[in-house]
Amino acid sequence: MSYGEVPEPRLIFEPKHYVCPKAAEPLVLDGRLDKPFWSQVPWTDDFVDIEGDARPLPAKQTRVKMAWDDEYFYFGAELIEDEIWATLTERDSVIFYDNDFEIFIDPDGDTHQYYEFEMNAFNTVWDLLLVKPYRDGGPPVDGWDINGLKTAVHIDGEINKPGAANRKWTLEVAMPWKALKECAKGARPPQAGEYWRVNFSRVEWHTDIVDGQYVKRKNEQTGKSLPEENWVWSPMGIVNMHYPELWGFVWFADGDQQLDTTVPQSELAKWELRKLYYRQRNYYTENGRFNTDLAALMEGASWDIQPEMECGKEMFHISAQLPSGEYVHIREDGRAWLE
Repeated sequence: MSYGEVPEPRLIFEPKHYVCPKAAEPLVLDGRLDKPFWSQVPWTDDFVDIEGDARPLPAKQTRVKMAWDDEYFYFGAELIEDEIWATLTERDSVIFYDNDFEIFIDPDGDTHQYYEFEMNAFNTVWDLLLVKPYRDGGPPVDGWDINGLKTAVHIDGEINKPGAANRKWTLEVAMPWKALKECAKGARPPQAGEYWRVNFSRVEWHTDIVDGQYVKRKNEQTGKSLPEENWVWSPMGIVNMHYPELWGFVWFADGDQQLDTTVPQSELAKWELRKLYYRQRNYYTENGRFNTDLAALMEGASWDIQPEMECGKEMFHISAQLPSGEYVHIREDGRAWLE
């Protein structure tokens, strides 16, 4: 396999965190968030640009609520919007060609075997499983479905009607653990006190009104649609959602359980290894092989770990021991894990 360049994200490693409460009753989905089920569930922080502080704050507010029970992982999202439109009606269409809302879930946090979910204001969905991020060779499993998935949309305004008194669209999603546990550690749902890596994205296209319809705004020189806006919960520092190491931490709580949401030491150590992975992959792009000199690889930066490396022309394995005695590992295809 040939290992391509992996651009480094431009941000400090400070993923968002969220304490996800356990629901007292099942959710009856209608797309509305103004009902008792959600009343005591906190909002996430408002979304920011995917590149973080390098770009201005989004022009329109987006925020999410999450809850869980023994059967489902629940999501409720509010997207403030004065131009509510959609075109795609067939499941597993490329939904981000419309304005959309997206959910990304990596249950065990190793950046492999994770889920992507997208939906538009028509309540059309696209769900897929990524064996690996695209940078590591993928592939996406487009035929994979979240069996038992429930979704609903509520339009506060009128869809596909320019000039309508549009305020927002809201949505609800219930993903069953029986589907999500497939890629989870131990092939089981989370337990109270544990966390999964999660992020959200909102794609927003620039539009004009032509003949009474919303039409994507085009670049006058090229005739192509202007690039979309990408707004996210936990910033990525790069215009690419498929860097799971940067997604937020969702902690699952039960009752009045108090959780320490400080980034775990193992995750900080994995981030240190991830920076070495970026350097190795980019060294390979320039030299056609990996760098066997760990000291040279670490030059020019300070490190909070003392790594060890096995390396050949086409592979590497870097590990570091934690104070707990456990080890974190990363290899050439990007998988990072704790044991």
